[in-house]
Amino acid sequence: MIRLMFLLPIILCLAWYFFLKANNVTMKEGRKGFFYILAFSAILLGFFSMMIYITQ
Repeated sequence: MIRLMFLLPIILCLAWYFFLKANNVTMKEGRKGFFYILAFSAILLGFFSMMIYITQ
């Protein structure tokens, strides 16, 4: 499951992109959402990496 974690930000960014298009919001206005998605994904990846390091 961990090896598929790279898909999480891709899927979330695609979902956010389609949400913006559906609601007629520009990419410039929705840019903050992409930053939040990438930050959340980086924190999650860091957490799981730390857990793997600690438990092995």
